[in-house]
Amino acid sequence: MEKMLNGKVILLTGGGGGIGSAACAVLAEHGARLVVSDIDETAGERAAESVRSAGGEAIFLAADLESEAAITRLVDETLAYYGRLDGAFNNAGVEQSNVPLTELRLEQWERALRIDLTAVFLCIKHQVPAMMRSGGGAIVNTASGLGQIAIANAAEYVSAKHGVVGLTRAAAVEFGARNVRVNSVLPGIVETDLISRLAEQPEFKAFLGRAKDRHVMGRFPTPREIGEAVAWLLSDHASFINGAAMPVDGGYLVN
Repeated sequence: MEKMLNGKVILLTGGGGGIGSAACAVLAEHGARLVVSDIDETAGERAAESVRSAGGEAIFLAADLESEAAITRLVDETLAYYGRLDGAFNNAGVEQSNVPLTELRLEQWERALRIDLTAVFLCIKHQVPAMMRSGGGAIVNTASGLGQIAIANAAEYVSAKHGVVGLTRAAAVEFGARNVRVNSVLPGIVETDLISRLAEQPEFKAFLGRAKDRHVMGRFPTPREIGEAVAWLLSDHASFINGAAMPVDGGYLVN
């Protein structure tokens, strides 16, 4: 298999979760040297160890992305260990509350925006100068299909993910001429452990059934399929892709 990312240093946030851990495996298979970050130290270290066990290169660094100081430290420690930063997958986030907007508590709204949007801004803010030191790089942010459309009972998540799409475009405009590309991926509902647990709840099971009907390929994407799209966007094969919001949803958004 061609190693699209051979030798590139890639930082992932949310690396211990479903999409994140799958992306770790994919990026490592494509030759990336990884910095896996997560607030969950057990899950994050497990993902990094899985990469190492398969013959790849990865370290784990814990970080609470609600803290700018933690994000600064994460980038600094990446540079101290590898000496460069070539790419980043800003994937960490929290799911929607599943409550009506009129019942949504202010702290729920603010937490979603802090983690799903503000943390992405802070990551980009500190990743870009580090990439410029090495001559450029690429960033991929996890948005969502709900960064383009909306559903009920997810006002804070929909708002944050729309913000990620806009932030991605703004950063692409600012840094494209300086050889830093910024794109986002828009997954649909992904086959993760979280979705499997939610599917056990009768009200959510019905929602998933309706959502699967809209996925024109008749299924949800796997975490690995999201990781493959991220790997391509981070690679030189996507060298003229900048500011894109790439759906990875099997046609959900066009149905």
